[in-house]
Amino acid sequence: MSNVPAEAPPTVRRPVPEGRDGWPPWLSIAAFASGFGVTIVFGLVVVVVAGAFGASTKHPPAGVNIGLTVAQNMALVGAAYGFAAFTGRPAAADFGLRRTAILRSIGLMVAVWITFTGLSAVWGAALDLKQTQDLPSELGADGPLVNVLAVVVLITVIAPLGEELFFRGFFFGALRNWRGPGVAAVLAGSVFGMIHAGSSPVGYLVPLAIFGIGLCLLYEWTGSLYPTIALHALNNSFALGANLHWSWQIPVMMVCSTSGALTCAWLLARAMGARRPVLPRSAPASGGG
Repeated sequence: MSNVPAEAPPTVRRPVPEGRDGWPPWLSIAAFASGFGVTIVFGLVVVVVAGAFGASTKHPPAGVNIGLTVAQNMALVGAAYGFAAFTGRPAAADFGLRRTAILRSIGLMVAVWITFTGLSAVWGAALDLKQTQDLPSELGADGPLVNVLAVVVLITVIAPLGEELFFRGFFFGALRNWRGPGVAAVLAGSVFGMIHAGSSPVGYLVPLAIFGIGLCLLYEWTGSLYPTIALHALNNSFALGANLHWSWQIPVMMVCSTSGALTCAWLLARAMGARRPVLPRSAPASGGG
């Protein structure tokens, strides 16, 4: 009888799970620390350079504030993508840019927004909050038309897209592997609220954290980042319009900004592409004898 070893079955590599399930929790902390660290360093350099040219360092010009806000979003998203690449080239679906049931998502968006609005109203009444956010004026929303348009695009398109990609698509997606989606939503929502400490009154940080938690749950329930981007853009549009005491401009801005943010997300998804399927490795050649 021939003493030939049995042929081993072909080794099949397991495909990397989608981002919501496949990133280790420590990546979320590393990405946040890196992205926020880069933002701080870049901000200090810009402020120092602007001060050298005669600009106020305590109250930087609107253009500087806009540039710093854009840089913060780019740094966080860049850090998320860079650390996600540790587990392989990320695909669009890894960050939640995937299709979902539209009608169900709209219903959940309405539920999350109503809950957030109700809890925010209770919180505001309990603390008698009457402050308005200074960020729009710091960005130049009360200036020329070009400044107003830049602020609208920044707050209602760029910020929702960048913050959702980082905080829901990556940060929450990695943390949920530690203690499940509930704990991850609270942690990600809390950090989301705290990161607005420099642009919002302290009293509003808790409602922002509540909103962040709601967005995490919306992502968890729909399995897609598109509903969270849409709700974020709608909420920011409404808040900005109310802060500027607009009227008919608010619904127009809500429609245009949400459409713009979703279009940018769709274009980004097409640019990132889908993950290539992992094919089985070829079986080793069998021995003779």
